[in-house]
Amino acid sequence: MSKDDYIVVEGVVVETLPNTQFRVKITDQKFPHLIDHIVHATISGKMRINYIRILEGDTVTVEISLYDLSKGRITFRNK
Repeated sequence: MSKDDYIVVEGVVVETLPNTQFRVKITDQKFPHLIDHIVHATISGKMRINYIRILEGDTVTVEISLYDLSKGRITFRNK
């Protein structure tokens, strides 16, 4: 998978799962077909190294794979 094979969207963490995995509800208006879509996401390496905490209700930036729209990677936690 190349660096251009993902979509960057905004979402809200709905549920916290074990092993730093989350369920994220997409709320980005740029992609209307993905609004209210639930994505199974994990945190990226830099967030893992720096111990960034993510709780339910946090707004996050997610990279979603073009090949599988049900999985993604959390790259940023918005304040």
